[in-house]
Amino acid sequence: MSMYILGINSAYHESAACILQDGILIAAAEEERFNRIKHAKKSRVDSPCELPINAINFCIREAKIKLRDVDYFGFSFTPQKRLNNIQIKEEVIKGDWGSKSGEELFYKKIKTIPQKLSQLSGKNIKNKFHWIDHHLCHAASAFFVSPFREAAIFSVDGIGEFTTTWMGYGKENKIKVLKEIEYPNSLGFVWEKMSKFLGFTEYDSAKVMGLSAYGNWKKYYQKFQEVVKIEDDGGFKINNDILKFRSNNFRTIEEFFRVKKINHPENRAGEHEDVAAGLQKITDDVVLNFVKYLTRKTNSKNLCMAGGVALNCVTNSKILLSKYFKDIYIQPAAYDAGTALGGAYYIWNNILDRPKKFVMENAFWGPSYKDPEIERELRKNNLKYEKLANIEKITAELIAKGNIAGWFQGRLEWGPRALGNRSLLVDPRNKKMKEILNKRIKKREPFRPFASSVIEEDAPKWFEIPKECKSISSEFMLFAFDTKKEKQKLIPAVIHVDGTSRIQIVTKKANPKFHKLISEFKKITDVPMVLNTSFNENEPIICSPQDAINTFKRTKIDYLVINNYLIED
Repeated sequence: MSMYILGINSAYHESAACILQDGILIAAAEEERFNRIKHAKKSRVDSPCELPINAINFCIREAKIKLRDVDYFGFSFTPQKRLNNIQIKEEVIKGDWGSKSGEELFYKKIKTIPQKLSQLSGKNIKNKFHWIDHHLCHAASAFFVSPFREAAIFSVDGIGEFTTTWMGYGKENKIKVLKEIEYPNSLGFVWEKMSKFLGFTEYDSAKVMGLSAYGNWKKYYQKFQEVVKIEDDGGFKINNDILKFRSNNFRTIEEFFRVKKINHPENRAGEHEDVAAGLQKITDDVVLNFVKYLTRKTNSKNLCMAGGVALNCVTNSKILLSKYFKDIYIQPAAYDAGTALGGAYYIWNNILDRPKKFVMENAFWGPSYKDPEIERELRKNNLKYEKLANIEKITAELIAKGNIAGWFQGRLEWGPRALGNRSLLVDPRNKKMKEILNKRIKKREPFRPFASSVIEEDAPKWFEIPKECKSISSEFMLFAFDTKKEKQKLIPAVIHVDGTSRIQIVTKKANPKFHKLISEFKKITDVPMVLNTSFNENEPIICSPQDAINTFKRTKIDYLVINNYLIED
């Protein structure tokens, strides 16, 4: 009899589920892709028990079992520890995070989850259910699916229960903690608060990262050093009297930096770009301090990273280039969705003492759709289509002629990046493509860069990728590299203002169809890459053929390609 373990996250946001069969991942998906609500739900004190029902049902279907057949349930949170937040004396919003009534309501709601799962299962699952610390799940999600037998590990985000940063070591099927940093010392919350200060939402750290390249980090760096104090033992301290994480008060930040808060990034001045640059620089330094500490403590040549901060491509590249570690691994859904994966593997490896036996070498763990399903949706929507054997070559030709192609293939990606299965693809040689994409589809801020997907064989010829450092995670679009100077003018649509490009290395092994498309594009243009951005328009990345058709109809995408079907409006 096979053993099934279901991992679930819904405590805050990025609700998700995954399922293992005898220690092998069968499926993993984020709830937002099904319910079409960004981040699946709002992170509120009354919402932790809103389970990712669609993602759970998908995982159960993929495993060909019923929910009652699951042997173990891993939930990536330990409710009791969250109550520690009540002890912190700070400015809070009544009934919200940090307040006594808010935290007690959160605790009451999250404790109902085993009962809810029992009702869904039709049997009592409480003896099969495990509460597992949030950051332990982050760490497990990175190490237990990595290619390493041993590695240093760190996890950094806003907050778990009370911990904000976790550093440790993994060997074989066990992980142990070396250092934990607790609230209010939170690097993730610095980004959330400063994102709102700069006119974004708390979810827009990636936008602030993009904006930082336009600023001068030196202008406000000394100020950031007063807000975020780096310690010799790998730690850091936050001055929350200035930041006031759990309030809507920005007055102290304005007074400290002598910069006015803005309500929209379009209202920014040069000083706001300088603040973003200073924030990125202090982040680089804090994280490199973790790296130095872990190097000393573990003597490992391998590093695993997790948490929302591990999605910062600029900082990740600084770590890679620092050469403290020879190999780095970050699984594609490093943010909170990934804790569902970590919860499942913590049970398999740490609790059940089973050996490591799976490596996450690609990000394709969501739903896929067969040709009859696709044809049915195309006919239902009265779309003209043709099925082509040489779809990669035809699509490459269309892209080379300046068209925007919606590319829908195979299983949906796990994590925030579209990696060639739910992507919008255009010609990186066309400088105007950024503006065209933003005007016609993406509606993104013009300062934000677009990423490139480049075939593995040619990546070192175009980008400054260190030979002595490597990472499978370069296939997950998690690093930004300098573009070789002589190549920059050839691919202006994917070059950021600082000369870098966030790249995805595409291999034949992980995605043969996408690799073939880019290879065909290279034959036509001598450029071994395409501009790749997520297939969506101010919504979660599309999941189903109907989602693709809806976005295709609503926007000005020129061609839609689903499996081998070419659809023209």
